[in-house]
Amino acid sequence: MKKISFLSAFLLAGIVAYAQKNLTIEEATFGQYRNFAVENLVAPKWRKDTKAITYLDNSYSKLVSKSEEGNWTETIVLTKADLQTALKNKFSTDEFQLRMFPYSYTWIDKSTLEFEVDGKNSKYLIQFDVDKKEVRNGIAFSSDGRNQIISSDGKYAAWLDNNNIKITTNSGQTTNVTSDENAGIVNGSDYTHRQEFGINRGMWWSPKNDKLAYYRKDETMVADYPLTDFSARIAANKNIKYPMAGMKSEEVTLVVYDVNAKKSVTLQTGEPKEQFLTCITWDPSGKFVYIGVLNREQNHLKLNKYDASTGTLVKTLFEEKASTYVEPLHDLTFLPNSATEFLYRSEKDGFEQLYLYNTDGKQVRKLGYNDVVVTSLLDFDKEGKNVFYIGTSNNGLDRQFFKVDLKSGKTTQLTTTSGMHAGSISSDGTLLLDQFTNVTTPNEVAIVNLKTNKSTNLIKATNPYLGKTNLPKMELVKITAADGKTPLNGRLIYPANFDATKKYPVMVYVYGGPHAQLVQNEWLGGAGLFDFFMAQNEFVVFTVDNRGSDARGRDFEHVIHRNLGQNEMADQMKGIEFLKSKSFVDQDRIGVYGWSFGGFMTTSLLLNHNDVFKVGVAGGPVCDWKYYEVMYGERYMDMPQENPEGYEKASVINKAKQLKGHLLMIHGAQDPVVVQQNSMEFIQACIKEGKQVDYFLYPTHEHNVSGRDRIHLNQKIADYFFLYLKK
Repeated sequence: MKKISFLSAFLLAGIVAYAQKNLTIEEATFGQYRNFAVENLVAPKWRKDTKAITYLDNSYSKLVSKSEEGNWTETIVLTKADLQTALKNKFSTDEFQLRMFPYSYTWIDKSTLEFEVDGKNSKYLIQFDVDKKEVRNGIAFSSDGRNQIISSDGKYAAWLDNNNIKITTNSGQTTNVTSDENAGIVNGSDYTHRQEFGINRGMWWSPKNDKLAYYRKDETMVADYPLTDFSARIAANKNIKYPMAGMKSEEVTLVVYDVNAKKSVTLQTGEPKEQFLTCITWDPSGKFVYIGVLNREQNHLKLNKYDASTGTLVKTLFEEKASTYVEPLHDLTFLPNSATEFLYRSEKDGFEQLYLYNTDGKQVRKLGYNDVVVTSLLDFDKEGKNVFYIGTSNNGLDRQFFKVDLKSGKTTQLTTTSGMHAGSISSDGTLLLDQFTNVTTPNEVAIVNLKTNKSTNLIKATNPYLGKTNLPKMELVKITAADGKTPLNGRLIYPANFDATKKYPVMVYVYGGPHAQLVQNEWLGGAGLFDFFMAQNEFVVFTVDNRGSDARGRDFEHVIHRNLGQNEMADQMKGIEFLKSKSFVDQDRIGVYGWSFGGFMTTSLLLNHNDVFKVGVAGGPVCDWKYYEVMYGERYMDMPQENPEGYEKASVINKAKQLKGHLLMIHGAQDPVVVQQNSMEFIQACIKEGKQVDYFLYPTHEHNVSGRDRIHLNQKIADYFFLYLKK
C-alpha cells in the first residue's frame, strides 16, 4: 500500500508540474490555433431559405448541419468524398485530391453551394447541387489564374491572367476581355489603390450577368521600386510600383464589358486622373453603376451614378466633405426588391453608421443609434422591413447585435451580455447564430429565436489551458487620455507567480494606428499567447489603445490628422503613468515592442521618451512618412509638400541622436508595404550620430514574418527583452 501511495503521489506531482509548465516559444506562436484552440463551429453558414446552420465537422472532411426541424441535432449534408466523386464525373480528365471540405463555401440558394477547388491541371469555380450530389455548374480555368469571380447564374467566370481579364463559359469557351501587353496596365485586380478604401475585389458581375465592371489601373507613370530577391544564385532585382507620398500616383478608371456585344465602355469619371474610385455598386436593374469618387486629398467624396451602356455621368447623388478626411469603406446595399433605395455607411456625423438614401440623392433617414459604430452589416429580414448589424458598445470593448426598422428608424439591441458577439442571421430574419466570448468566457455558441427569445446552446467551450499551462492573471483597465477626458481601454497581464512585494520589468505592446484595436472584452482580452509567454517569464505586459485607434468613432481617430505619432505618444505616456503608479513595476526596466505602425510607435517612444524606455523592438517600422505610400499616408498626413512640419515632427530618422536605450529593428527584405528604405535610412542616421543599434533582416519575408519563421521571430524578440531587462 505504501508503495502504491508513493507512486500515486509521484504521478500526481508530475501531473501538477506539467499543469504549471510555461508555454514553449512554439506554443506561444501557434498555440491559440492548435493545441489551445477554443472549441468553435468551423465555417458556419445559414442555409438559405431554411432554419438550418451548416459547418465543417472536426475532421474538416464533412459539411454537417443542425436545424430547428431536426431539434438541432447534427446530420451530414455532404462529404469530401462526395465532392471528389462528383468532380471526377464532371471533369474526367483532371485529378482531385481535396485536403479538406472547401472552407470558403457559400449557399446561393437552398440546394446550391458555391466554392472553389483546385485540380491537378486547373482551378475550378463550382456551383454544386447538394440534393443530387452533382456539379450544377463548373468552370475550369488556368491554375495560374487569380481574382476569379463567377456569375450568379454559373455561366461565366471572369479571372485574371497576369494583368489581363479572361472570361470562360461553363462550356469551356474563353474570351480575352483585355489584352494589354504593358505590365503597367493592370485590369480587374483587387490590388487597386493598394486595397485601401475597403477595396477587396477588382471585378463585379451585373445583376443580369450580361456585363462585367472592372478596374483598369494605369501605373506606368508610377516610379519603380526595387526589391532584391536573395534566393537567386546571383541576387535579382524585382521592381514593384510604389507611389510614395507626394509623388506621382496611379490613374484608375472603371470599365464595363458587354459579354454579348464583346465591347467595352469606360465610365466617364473625369479629372483629375489621380483620384480614388470605390463603393462600386451595380444598380439592381443592371443599367447603372454607382461609384464613390474621392479626390486625392481625400476630403471630398462624390457619389456618382453612371450609365453602364454609354459610360456617361447621370448625376451626382450627394457629396461628403471633411476638414480632415473622408474614408469610404463599403459598397452600397440596395434594399430587397427596391431599385430606388439603398443603405450607405458613413462616419459623417461622428460614428460610422447606416443611412437610408434614395437614388435621387435624398437622405431618407438616418439609421444610427447612440454612439454605436457599425462593424458588420448583416442581412434583411424576409419582408425587407428590418436590417441587422453588429456594432460597438461599452466604449468599443464590446460588440452587440442590433436590428433597425427601416421605416421608423427604431433600433433594438438584440444581445445584452457584455462581451464580443459575432455571428449571422437566418435568411428569414427569425434566428440568430450568436457566437459569444468575454474575458471569463472562452466561447459560447447558441441559436436565438428572435420571436420567442428562446436560446438553444450549441457549444459551451471549456478553458483549453486548464491542466496544460498556467496562464498569468489578466485584467482590463481604464485610463484617461492626455486630453484629460477621453477614457482609454487598457490590458494588464501580471507576471506568473505574482508577488506584490517584488519589482518586475515591463513590456509594453503597442500598435496605436487606425483600423486596429488590441484591447477587447473577449477571451484573453484580445492578447496573443506571446504576451502571456512574456508574463510567464516574469514580465508585466501592458497594452493601451490610444486615441487614433479603431472602434471609437471619428473624433477619437481623427486626432492623428497631419500629426501622426504625437497624440498617440501622449496617450501611451498616460499608460506609463498608470504603470508607474503600481508598486510592483520597476520604473527602470520598461521596454516597448510593436510592428508596422507599432514599429513606428516603438521607435518614436524610445527616442522621444528615452528617460523612460530602456529597450525597444521595432518591426517593419515607418521611420519617415515620406517613404510611405500615397493612399494611406496622405489620408493622415497630406502630402509632404503640404505638411512639412508634420512630417518633420513624425520622422524618427532626424531624432536618431536621441537614442539612449537598446533598440532592435527588424525588417522583411521583401516588404512591399513599409519598404526597407525606412529602416535603412534610420540605421544610417544612427551611424552618423555614433549610436549603436541592433538590426535584423528576414531575407524572404514581406511586411510580416509568417509560417514557422515566426517562431524564430518571437524567440528573437523575447531574447532581446530577456537580455536587457531581466536582472
